[in-house]
Amino acid sequence: MVLVMIRTAIVFVVLLVVMRLMGKRQIGEMQPFELVITLLIAELACIPMADTSIPLLYGVVSVLAIFVLHELVTLLDLKVKPVKGLLSGKPSVVINRDGIDDYQLKRNNLDVSDLIESLRAAGYFSLDCIDYALYESNGTFSALPKADYEARQTSLPLVIVDNGKFDRKNIALSGLGEEFFRTLLRERGVKDVRRVLVLTADGTGKMYLQEKGKKFTTFCAQYPQGTAW
Repeated sequence: MVLVMIRTAIVFVVLLVVMRLMGKRQIGEMQPFELVITLLIAELACIPMADTSIPLLYGVVSVLAIFVLHELVTLLDLKVKPVKGLLSGKPSVVINRDGIDDYQLKRNNLDVSDLIESLRAAGYFSLDCIDYALYESNGTFSALPKADYEARQTSLPLVIVDNGKFDRKNIALSGLGEEFFRTLLRERGVKDVRRVLVLTADGTGKMYLQEKGKKFTTFCAQYPQGTAW
């Protein structure tokens, strides 16, 4: 019985570490240790029920061990702040007044496309309409828009460059060629597209450009006649 409890505790710790390393996209709305407990209890409860060769007492003892571990972890989470940050993580500010924080995105195994998807789900379509955005420690997304954010969202922006690579599907949707955007970048002093973290374009000609390690800029481009979306 003691061996079962020890093995359960080892699996608990391993799963907790793995879930923390996998980043916020794997967590959903639960804290990491809560998700680990949910997974373990479900599995431990099923094994003795499905396999009659395993004594039912083993399953009961394992679940009780998980309960004790849950109470200990919850106590540490509430009482010891350094442990709270270690177990549950901290909010990650992924957009600030300088633009997208690529380092924070990478820390959480996210990219620009994931961020834009989260923004759209929250009702924000233009990157320049947000002052701050963050992923909470439980994986949920929060954003603080600019006061005039609604006026900035007049057309759906398309991601033209994502982390140094052209999105040819979106370029085709825009009706503009890749060379048009290469010329546009050269005019802005960007000679290598690999230096671009993100470039978006909307139907009115508004561009959002951020080079890696630099503050974002917005500007208007003149499209060829008849181009709009």
